[in-house]
Amino acid sequence: MSVLNDFKVNLFLLIGIPRLEHAHIWFSIPICLLYLAAIMGNCTILFIIKTEPLLHEPMYYFLTMLAVSDTGLSLSSLPTMLRIFLFNVMGISPDACFAQEFFIHGFTLMESSVLLIMPLDRFLAIYNPLRYSSILTSNRVAKMGLILAIRSILLVLPFPFTLRRLKYCQKNLLSHSYCLHQDTRKLACSDNKTNVIYGFFVALCTMLDLALIVLSYVLILKTILSIASLAERLKALNTCVFHIYAVLTFYVPIITLAAMHRFAKHKSLLVVILIADMFLLVPSLMNPIVYCVKT
Repeated sequence: MSVLNDFKVNLFLLIGIPRLEHAHIWFSIPICLLYLAAIMGNCTILFIIKTEPLLHEPMYYFLTMLAVSDTGLSLSSLPTMLRIFLFNVMGISPDACFAQEFFIHGFTLMESSVLLIMPLDRFLAIYNPLRYSSILTSNRVAKMGLILAIRSILLVLPFPFTLRRLKYCQKNLLSHSYCLHQDTRKLACSDNKTNVIYGFFVALCTMLDLALIVLSYVLILKTILSIASLAERLKALNTCVFHIYAVLTFYVPIITLAAMHRFAKHKSLLVVILIADMFLLVPSLMNPIVYCVKT
């Protein structure tokens, strides 16, 4: 037992689709196409906003930030997924795993922050349309974007360092096709209480974003109901529909995955893998489709 406990894990193993490893090459085709569509869709949004002067306004600057976050999420997870499904290479070094989870969680927090600030833009546009342009200037939007990026980096920066100080022995099989903090820390054979507490704190920050988004929409709905004209109410509400859809496609998989990791004792590994893939793929794929149609 002493020898086993002293054995140090030098390689983590990611997982594809259990019991269907022989068909990974066939799964790689739709996965590659979906990732390609997500990346091309977000790049299309960035190109349209950059080249169209009429779109150089706060709402579309926030959409640019959302597209950057989605692109970052796709590019962060794609390399390991391609290695697994195309070449059946499941091994990943601990340092590479920690770096990947840093970027995945960082872009996830950035997207959560952008989704939080977008209803503020809509609230100002509906509540005080005459002063909207003077309040949300390009300079202020740029500063807000910089603050959001710094917030996301600072919140996830401790993750790689706290994971690296843990000892990993015997267990090295992860639950997904990419590295997540809550998944990696479970493999540690040393005390990971600090990781659990800090991971819970970061999760609370994400849930706080969601609570503030709900509060923002309560204020927006209250403002809309105060508008006398029914046509104006519907017009104002229509500007929020796409953002509500983006919030649902982003938060529902995250909350479901976190709940399964935390509370489900007899969870299906296949279901966890599918939800985890939805967590990264669905928002990155659907946001460009929805917002390109709107734009």
